Amino acid sequence: MLQKAALKPGETVLMHAAGSGVTTAGIQIAKLLDATVITTAGSDEKLAKAKALGADYTINYKTQNFVEETKTIAGRHGVDLVFDHIGPDTFAGNMKVLRWGGRIVMCGSTTGGEVALNLRAVFFKRISIIGSTMGPKSDQLTVWKLLSQGRLKPVVDRVFPVRRVAEAHEYIESRQAFGKVVLDLTEWEA
Repeated sequence: MLQKAALKPGETVLMHAAGSGVTTAGIQIAKLLDATVITTAGSDEKLAKAKALGADYTINYKTQNFVEETKTIAGRHGVDLVFDHIGPDTFAGNMKVLRWGGRIVMCGSTTGGEVALNLRAVFFKRISIIGSTMGPKSDQLTVWKLLSQGRLKPVVDRVFPVRRVAEAHEYIESRQAFGKVVLDLTEWEA
């Protein structure tokens, strides 16, 4: 994701799902790159935690329209980059908040795999839609270096013993987690 996004200092990025493990890392990485970060979440508690991680602006998508709020924050030009792993629920709005020549990095699709796409918007605004997964080994090495230097901190919400995997799954589905939910494989006994 680091290389594909090509995020530069001074650019503005919109990241959805502030409480997800991917976005908690993304916020920190974007701030290390001196970017302005706008993030969304469905609770004020998650938004406060995202702010503590470095997000500059937060939007509660349950009480605010993320497109209108992003346009207010970023101005009429829009954001340079959208980092999204939601998919259909946010895609049309993402296209509206991107500046001319902007980029969308898609690294997941939690709300489905298909979106309506107006090709005219893509070519008239010169938008790049980029697919990404784990990234190349060089990105992973960069992340490990940042972790070892303490400049990037993993965000772990809860650790469940592996025998409570069903409970861990229910907790994730409740959408209460902020950061990763981890299974401890050392606790096998009941």
